[in-house]
Amino acid sequence: MTTAIVNAHIHAVSAPAVDGTVLLEDGRIRAVGRDVTVPEGAEVIDAAGGWLVPGFVDAHVHLGIHEEGEGWAGDDTNERTDPVMAAARALDAINPADRGFEDALRGGVTTVNVNPGSANPIGGLAVALHTHGRVVDEMVLRSPSGLKSALGENPKRVHGEAKRTPSTRLGTALVIRTALAKAREWMAKEPEDRPVDLVSEALARVLSHEIPWRQHCHRADDIATALRLADEFGYDLVLDHGTEAYRIADVVAEHGVPVLYGPLIITRTKIETRERSAQAPGILTRAGVKVSIITDHPVVPIDFLVHEASLAMKEGLDHDDAIRAITLNPAEVLGLDARIGSIEVGKDADVVLWEGDPLDTRNRALRVWIGGDEVMRYDAEARACVIADR
Repeated sequence: MTTAIVNAHIHAVSAPAVDGTVLLEDGRIRAVGRDVTVPEGAEVIDAAGGWLVPGFVDAHVHLGIHEEGEGWAGDDTNERTDPVMAAARALDAINPADRGFEDALRGGVTTVNVNPGSANPIGGLAVALHTHGRVVDEMVLRSPSGLKSALGENPKRVHGEAKRTPSTRLGTALVIRTALAKAREWMAKEPEDRPVDLVSEALARVLSHEIPWRQHCHRADDIATALRLADEFGYDLVLDHGTEAYRIADVVAEHGVPVLYGPLIITRTKIETRERSAQAPGILTRAGVKVSIITDHPVVPIDFLVHEASLAMKEGLDHDDAIRAITLNPAEVLGLDARIGSIEVGKDADVVLWEGDPLDTRNRALRVWIGGDEVMRYDAEARACVIADR
């Protein structure tokens, strides 16, 4: 089945915007441009001048493992019983029936990266997946997509209250360093001599550059610790949150480390987030840091991702950089930019038709395609979004 979206303002992200047609066929983008010939028998959709953009990507959420409105029964975000849970997998706790997945589609979000929480110095393996599906295994784009670690308040509070290590920032760094050193020793052995050790096996994927180290940190001093540990062990670092990264933007840029900034639409609920700033994405981008914007759903509802980008634009982030911060930049961080994040021939047919510029809060997502299948359509008469069966 071929779908032709005609009369669209195509904001491809990786190329200048153009008014024209996009062909979706066999789950891929087959053609993009002004002079695209529509094949006979294709389903033709008139965009009527609406904006066609890549599906948004939120690279830091707890969607499906921290289910909304379910209380403790739906909270599988943190396995708090041990400070090192490197082998735990978010994949094993995701419920595709979590209502947040439908909210994601309403907000034009087609890809998310689901992380374990930040209660532990080493929390577990993340997974990148599409936001529509019946069985989580069928939604996966990359598993694992990174290993979650946390510095700062959360791990010292959780484990300190339980009267075990770590109860301080220096204890948290020690736990991380010890686990990585043990994994390095495990890797140095011949494969046949390595004992079964799921924790070291997971950490080895980081040390061998198979997946990135996803470092939860807010304060500038914790960010400096994250950079120090990455220099010591030589892994690929991603800063999750990076609330005060703008204060040392030049240092972060010098290290070439991307920042997943956010959430933005929150109150100052704890010391670490007191200095959060909607100006930060712009400051970091101008310093040469690759910035993605995140919701940390359900901290901020996932359908507010685009509003966070709008807020960052209001506070100094360039329009195109704001779009890139919720499309191609997070796709690159997830190692998925060959498939998603921009409208290019050969990439997955994950596109969203908006009434107009998505960063104008008056506009809504009208239709959403994932892999060329329409998964959401806005019914103007009913003033409701219709989600396709999973």
